[in-house]
Order: sequence, then C-alpha cells, then structure tokens
Amino acid sequence: MTDTSANPMADNPLLARHGEALDLFTERVHAVRADQWDAPTPCTEWTVRDLVNHLAVEQMWVPSLLREGASASGEGEGDVLSGDQLGEDPVATWDAAAAVARTAFREPGALERTVALSYGASPATEYCAQMTADATVHAWDLARAIGADERLPKPLVDFSVREVAPYAAELEKSGLFAAPVEPPPGADAQTKLLALLGRET
Repeated sequence: MTDTSANPMADNPLLARHGEALDLFTERVHAVRADQWDAPTPCTEWTVRDLVNHLAVEQMWVPSLLREGASASGEGEGDVLSGDQLGEDPVATWDAAAAVARTAFREPGALERTVALSYGASPATEYCAQMTADATVHAWDLARAIGADERLPKPLVDFSVREVAPYAAELEKSGLFAAPVEPPPGADAQTKLLALLGRET
C-alpha cells in the first residue's frame, strides 16, 4: 500500500524559495499601519494598497491556472479579478490569497503542468519561479514604502538574480518595471537585484 500522507513536493527547492517569498511579503503586509495604505511606493503609480492588491490578485490566479487550465489572457476570470480585490480587510485577503497559491503549487504534479500566461504557455516551474522573484522584490518595495526592514534573505536574492537576469531588459517593455539602472561600485547582491529591476536604493 502506498503512503500518500506525505507530500514529496514539500522538499522541492523551488517550492521552498516560493514559500519563503510568500512568508516575507506576508510579514511586510502585517506590518502596514492603518494610515499607510494610501502611502506611495517605489512602484511610482501604486500606493501600498495597490501593491498589495497586485500581489494578492497574482496569488488568486494560481489555482485556476494550475488546476483548471484557465488562461491569464485577460478574458473570463480575468474580469472577475480586475480592480481592487482587497475589500475591507486587506491583510486577511492577502493571507487567504497566499494560502491558496501555496497550496496549489504544492499539490502533487502541479509543477509538471503547463500554464497559459498572458504571453503564452509556460512550464509551471517557470511560473512558480517568476512568482517567487516577484514577491521577493515587491517585499522590498513594500518595506521601503512603510519604513520596515528592507533587507532581503540571501537565498531569495540569489534565486531572484538567477531568475530575473536573463530577461531583465525585457521587463521594461511590459510597462510594469522601470529600466534597469547601473548599481553603484561594490554593490551587494541585493542592490544589484534591485538595480536590474529599475530600483535605486
């Protein structure tokens, strides 16, 4: 009889980094004071609420993309998840969204699937890696906006640099990221990562 009580995906390094990135962003969300939700962020067109909403909606997409073969092309469910989804309790909404995304990625076989993203089909492993790097960098954005600890864990920084570096120059074209900037001489890994994504520290 096969033991299915343990999830073999739990020890997957990609899932470990993904979980750490969600935990990091969650910690920052829980640090937002009631008077900070309308504060500006390094993402120039977004307030703190806009930033958290962006990440929450990304997490809300995960189950349907992985389990149901939905498309993130902006049709169908994309209309349902447009606009502000945070409601009256942004922190609880974020916590719920992060939980469903974490669960969906950790289901047996989830990382072996292909997902339909806005730019085309992508292996679920690449999708998870992108989500991990996105949550990591936006955790810094949120920390900067609310005056929290801006240090990012080294494993997440190293992971995100490897993930982002090959296509950093293309991200500016998406309209979601500023152009890469030149890091200062002797910059550490975190500063180099942020510079790749147009952030000046």
